[in-house]
Amino acid sequence: MISTFRKFSSSKIAAVFVFLIAAPLVFAGFFGGFGSNNQNNIAKINKTNITTQDFIDYVNQSGISQDVIRNNLDNNIIEELLSGLISIKLIDLEVKDFNLSINETTILKNIKQNKNFHDENGIFQRIKYEKFLLSKNMSAPMFELQLKNRELQKHLFDFIGAGTIIPTFLLNKKFEENNSTLKIEYFNMENVYKKKEEYTENEIQIFIKENKDQLKREYIDFEYVILNPKTLIGIDDFNQDFFDEIDKIENKISQGDSFETLMENIDLDIIVVNEFSPGSNEQEYENLIYSKKSSKTDLIESGDDFLLYNIIREYDKAPNLSNEKTYSELKELVYQKGKFELNRKIIKQIQDKKFDNSNFNELVGYNKEYGSLNSINDNELFDINSVKMLYALPINSFALVNNSANEIYLVKIIDLNKNLFNKEDENYKNFVKNQLINSRKSILAAYDQLLTSKYQVELNQKTIERVKNYFR
Repeated sequence: MISTFRKFSSSKIAAVFVFLIAAPLVFAGFFGGFGSNNQNNIAKINKTNITTQDFIDYVNQSGISQDVIRNNLDNNIIEELLSGLISIKLIDLEVKDFNLSINETTILKNIKQNKNFHDENGIFQRIKYEKFLLSKNMSAPMFELQLKNRELQKHLFDFIGAGTIIPTFLLNKKFEENNSTLKIEYFNMENVYKKKEEYTENEIQIFIKENKDQLKREYIDFEYVILNPKTLIGIDDFNQDFFDEIDKIENKISQGDSFETLMENIDLDIIVVNEFSPGSNEQEYENLIYSKKSSKTDLIESGDDFLLYNIIREYDKAPNLSNEKTYSELKELVYQKGKFELNRKIIKQIQDKKFDNSNFNELVGYNKEYGSLNSINDNELFDINSVKMLYALPINSFALVNNSANEIYLVKIIDLNKNLFNKEDENYKNFVKNQLINSRKSILAAYDQLLTSKYQVELNQKTIERVKNYFR
């Protein structure tokens, strides 16, 4: 169904709603070369056909330029646009199903209230309206029909969203909870984690043994030469002769010539590298070859140089502890594993309700701090998602949370103090507004699911490709 087809929006209905509210009345069109009055079907909804002309008209109204469409063909922009059109057609079908109507008087009133057609005194000017229609190559009936359809679609959304009223006491309760002060005790778990330098050689060896398969790294033995105008043809500057030689090498590689055969005509010392795995940025050429090693022999660019390489051997190998950098990385892994295991132990105790004040005080000692969270949006101490989780917990609860720097804290909820608020306060008004919007979104999402089951959408892939070819 359309939900599967349209991967660019979480809700068809919400997307159409935004379109109806935000889209201008009409846009200048294009698509002249595709052919007018084209009646090939590009899609079908149940028994209702969507023609290419329908699609052309929709694209013309979208305000998207041909260049934007052309440059985004590989990003499925045609499918995106078609999905938007299908969504609107679905709504049109729903309008008919609900038998919604709007009288001509309302349409004319909307036109006269449109500020685009007013003079400096705010008075409707018929001549401005007629000039507008002329500039858009539209008749008054055509424009008024578009406007009527849009108003009917808006009426449908009003009908769907009717009754989206949240009781005042619930709004007040939620606002009060979200803006209450949360009293907490907390401390940084770094105070109890085993220090990195405290891990012994034996512990590191045990870690390697337990994780030997996961710790293996891919190594390669390879050889390569650096090609540039100086090394290949003995000049300092790039010229056609140099690039002709590069083309010859590439052609020979494509024909299957070996590295040894290629080097017969290249008088350069071969650089041999053994047991290589990516390391420092100083090894620019070696790192690049490692990343491009899909072909055994190949020619790749690196800045002003070309690298002709040959992979001799690929293999997995356990980490080399004699390498200082590798050893340091392993020690970091052991350290992080220790932190993770302690965190996991505490979380399990909390989940099993086996973590209490005595456990907390024993672990914390004298390192605990006292603090407050002033609202559910107060992220001064902890990450915002952690704050929301804390506000959802009861008094005397414990939790592991993190701050913006990903430091882990153990927190105890002490108390929740309600703060007085004024309903005229802007924060409260914005909160109510957002709650109503979210409620409406939930209703529209449910309605979206209804449409998915109610209508069968079929796409004509051949016609879609034909439209794409027009832009290529």
